[in-house]
Parts: sequence; structure tokens; C-alpha cells
Amino acid sequence: MKKIILAIYILLIVVLGFFGLKFYNKYLGNNVEKEGFILIPHHSGYEQILDSISPLIKNKENFLAIANDKNLKDNYKAGRYELKEGMNNREITNMIIAGNQTPNSFRIKDFDDVYQMIGRVTKKTETDSAKFVKKLDEIAVSKGYKNAEDLKKYFFNNTYDFFWTVTPKEFFSKFENDYKDFWTSERIEKEKQSGLTRDQIYALASIVYKESGGKPDEQKTIAGLYINRYKKGMKLQSDPTVIYAVNKASNFTQQIKRVYYKYLKEPSPYNTYANKGIPPGPICIVDKSSLNAVLEAEKNNYIFMCADPARPGYHKFTDNDAEHARNAKAYQDWLNSRQIK
Repeated sequence: MKKIILAIYILLIVVLGFFGLKFYNKYLGNNVEKEGFILIPHHSGYEQILDSISPLIKNKENFLAIANDKNLKDNYKAGRYELKEGMNNREITNMIIAGNQTPNSFRIKDFDDVYQMIGRVTKKTETDSAKFVKKLDEIAVSKGYKNAEDLKKYFFNNTYDFFWTVTPKEFFSKFENDYKDFWTSERIEKEKQSGLTRDQIYALASIVYKESGGKPDEQKTIAGLYINRYKKGMKLQSDPTVIYAVNKASNFTQQIKRVYYKYLKEPSPYNTYANKGIPPGPICIVDKSSLNAVLEAEKNNYIFMCADPARPGYHKFTDNDAEHARNAKAYQDWLNSRQIK
């Protein structure tokens, strides 16, 4: 009798262990075979969602059982989701139902124009570039501008986090709020004291950014130099404006690295060799450091600057034209020695 009871007890343990293991694997066990991301667009079909998940999980049947229990078919949220080692079916399903997306990093760099930026940004969004452009154009028009390119001053050169499902309106709103936060009452007062319009400040900031290579070390010195030239009625003669003018004329399909004399007459309002004054707008998306440099420009007497071949990325400054000519020749000789065209 004792042997029978023992056998029943052992059988019960085995049965309970078997069903316990099945329960654990179904609800609590790791079901991620391969870490990765799944993309679930709006209006996805249920089969499309399952097809996206299947390559990353160990047991599709177990996942499907939990997904059906939680009615994932009617409750999913569109988005970009990360599946990590150790996640169980409940965690995966709850993540998608709750819409707990994993954000993506977007590097907004010194793009020449807003449309270049959109082309890069939309590679990481659900919305394609054509729809993104259309919506930003509409936003620009609603603000009294011609098109999205006129929104350039709202964007800052930096890294931002966005969800894959970000809409053009949400995308712009983040930058618009950042723009408003930047223009504090203190900066607005500095803007007034500068005697420059905000568009002029952005245009100068873009020149300062390009001339400094984005490094803040010399930015206030460079800003002071260009403000000196502007106040003296001199042409700014900034090489990056020529590069921008030439590239813009070709819709940015032609990229030049070195400014030759033939480019100095490019008929563009952005070409500061051909025109006096400050360009009508920024030649790139700027960073906050460059804007601050213009608002807090160094008081100096410099009116000339030239790249310093002994210190790549930095410049020699002077208020003497003869000294500048020597600096310029040294730099040209350095370019020629390295066959930079």
C-alpha cells in the first residue's frame, strides 16, 4: 500500500512539474531567441505583427497563446519595440499593448537646408520624407513663411531622442519649444543691444559655426571679427557662404571643399564676396554655442582671419592687410602641398 501511495505521489510530482514547466515557459520563461527591434506601423494587420516578432522569439505558439489571451490583435500600439534577452511572453505583449516604445537617437547636424535634414530624419521614422516635407511646409506657411526651409532657425544642431512613430507636427513642436526656451529675456536683451535682427543673428551664427568647425574655442572671436566688418561696411568675405551659394545653386548635388576665385562671383544673396551685408538667412542649422557667440561677441579689432595650417581647425587673426596676405599665402601653399582641391 505504501508503495502505491509513493508511486502516486511521485507521479503527481512529475505531472505537476510538467504542467508547471509548461506554465513557466508560457508565462514567465525567456522567449527571446535573438535580441532586436520590431517595427509595427499604424494599421498593421495582426499577421504582419506576428511575422515581425517571429524571427526574434523561441516559441511562436506560446507567444500566440498569451497574445490571444490579452487580445493583442485589437489592442496593439504602433511603434518601434526592443526585444531583450530574458523577456517573457507577458512582458513582450504588455509592452506592445502599452505602447512602451524604445526611442531612437536623431543627430541633427549642420545640414545645409531643412530638406537635407528631413531626408536623414525620416530614415528613422514611420512617416516618409514626402509626407514629412509636405507637413513642415504647411507649418511654415501657417507661420507666415514660404516653406520649410524658412523654419531653419527653429532647429538646433544637437542629438535628440524621438520615437519611430513621431509625426512631423510632434517633431517640429519639440524644436519650437526648444527655440522658445533658448530665447530667454536675458538673450532677448542681448539681441536688442547687438543692433542686429534675429535673422541676422542666425545668419552670422551659421557663419561662425562653419568657420569654427563647430568648436567653441574661437567662436566669440570670429563673431567679433564679422561684426567689425559688418559695422565698417566691409564685405564679410566668408568662404563658407561661397560654398553654400555654389552648392545651393546645384540643389546641393555639387559639393565643393576649396574656394577658387571662379566661385567668388556666384550670383547669390548668400555669397558674401559678391554682396555687402549679412546674408538673408543661415547657411546651415546652427548650435546654441554659435548663437551665444554672436550675442556675446568678443570686442576686438580683427577684420581678417585665415586658417592656420600649423593648427588645423584654428585660425590666425589680424587687423593688418599685409599680415593677412602673408597668412593667406601660407595657407594656400599648404593646400597645394597636399593637393587639396
